[in-house]
Amino acid sequence: MNPRTRRTAAALATALTLALTATACGDDGSTTGEEGSGKGTITFWDNNGGPRTKIWKQIIAKFEDKNPDITVKYVPIPIANVQSKYDTAIQSGGDSLPDVGGVGTAYLANLVAQGALDPVTDRIGDSALKGKLIKNMVESVRAAGGDDKELFSVPTSANQGTLWYRTDLFKAAKLPAPDSWDNFYKAAEELTDRGRNKFGFTLRGGAGSIAQALDMMYAQSGISSFWNGEDGGDGDKTTLNDPKNVAALEKYIALFKKVTPAADLNNDFAKMVAQFDQGDIGMLQHNLGSYVDHVRLLGKDKIAGIPLPPSRQGAARTIVSNPVDGLGLFKASKNKAAAWRFIEFAASPEMNSLWNEDVGAIPANVGAADDDWITEAPPTKAALESLNDPRTKVVQLPYYLPDWNNISKADNEPSFQKVLLGKMTAKAFCDKVAKELNAAQADWKKHRS
Repeated sequence: MNPRTRRTAAALATALTLALTATACGDDGSTTGEEGSGKGTITFWDNNGGPRTKIWKQIIAKFEDKNPDITVKYVPIPIANVQSKYDTAIQSGGDSLPDVGGVGTAYLANLVAQGALDPVTDRIGDSALKGKLIKNMVESVRAAGGDDKELFSVPTSANQGTLWYRTDLFKAAKLPAPDSWDNFYKAAEELTDRGRNKFGFTLRGGAGSIAQALDMMYAQSGISSFWNGEDGGDGDKTTLNDPKNVAALEKYIALFKKVTPAADLNNDFAKMVAQFDQGDIGMLQHNLGSYVDHVRLLGKDKIAGIPLPPSRQGAARTIVSNPVDGLGLFKASKNKAAAWRFIEFAASPEMNSLWNEDVGAIPANVGAADDDWITEAPPTKAALESLNDPRTKVVQLPYYLPDWNNISKADNEPSFQKVLLGKMTAKAFCDKVAKELNAAQADWKKHRS
C-alpha cells in the first residue's frame, strides 16, 4: 500500500470511528443537544483567534446589547490548531464543544463525518437569511460538506484569486489592463527587462503553489467542473488532466524565469507578495488578502486588482473555489435557540459587512454589496460582482476528500517544482495528481455508500 493510500484509509477510518463514537454518545443525549430556552450563556469558538479577536468582540458586544438575555463566551482558537481542537473535543464525548464555532470549508467535511454539526438548511429557510446568501458561496459550503441537500454551516465570507497589476508600469508602457489572456501574456513579455531586473510577472513555486496553478489552469481552460461526472461522466475522474488544462499549465509554467524572477521557484505567498510590492514586477496572481499590503507599500494609485480573465472573450468566467468561512451550529449545544440567534445576527447584512471590511474578504450576505467600503475597494467589489454573477462558473474543489490537503500540497509541490525546472512535463504532473485524486474519490465514495 503506498503512503497516499495508507493516509486516505487512516483518515477515513478515523473519521468513521469518531462518527460512530459521537453517535453512541448521543444515545444518552450527551451529544444530541437541545433547543434550550433561547437565553443564558453560549460559547463561541473563533477559528482564527488573534487576528480577528477585536472585530468579533465588537460584534458580540452589539449582539449582547440587542439580546441582553444572552451572554456570549468568546474563545479565540489559533487557526493552526482549530481542526485538532475540534477533533479532541469530539473524541472526549462532545461536551466540551462550543455552541457556535467558526468552520471553514477546508475541514467542514471532517466535522460532518463525525456528526458534530447540526444542519442549518431549514433554519436559514425560516430566517431573515433566506435568499440573502451568495449562491456560489452556499454551493461551495454544500459541496465541501459532502451532502447533496444539507448545509452544515452558514457562509460568512470567501476569498478569491485576483490578478494584481501595477497601473503605473502599464501606463508607462502604454499597455491595456490584463483583462484578457492575450493582454496578460503580452504585458508579461513587454514589462520584462531581465538585464535591469524588471519582470512582467511573479508566480508561486514554493508552498501553496498548486492552488495557484489550479486557479490559472481552470480560468484559462474554461472547464467548469472538477469531476467529469458533473458533465455527464461517471463522477470518479477529475478534469485536472484534461488536455485543455494541461495546455493551460504549459503556458503558465513557460513564464518561469522567462518573465519571472528565478527566486519564484521557492517563493511561498509571503515572499512572492513582498517581492511584488518592493520590486519592479508588473503582475501578481494572489487572493484579496494581500490588498492591504499592496496599498500600504505601493499606494492606491499604483495598484489594481481584477478577477482572472474568462477563457475567451464573451465566455463565462471560471473561478476555482476558495475556502469559504462560516459559522457552524454544534449538535452538542444545549441552547441551540440562543446559538442560532447569534449566528443569524453575525450573518446579517450590517454585521457581515462590518466583519468582512475588517478582514478584507468578500461578504456572503448580498445586503452588504453596496456598502461604502466595498465601493472604495475596487478589487473587492470586482470579486464580489464576479462571484455573484449568475454566469460565473465555480469549480468546486473536493475539500471533502480526507486526503485532499496531502495531494494538493505537500505530496505534489516538489513535483510542481520539477515541472518549473523542466525535469517533469506538465502532462506527467497532471496525470500523477489526477491518478491520486481519482483513487481518493473512489475511496471516499466506497466508504460513503
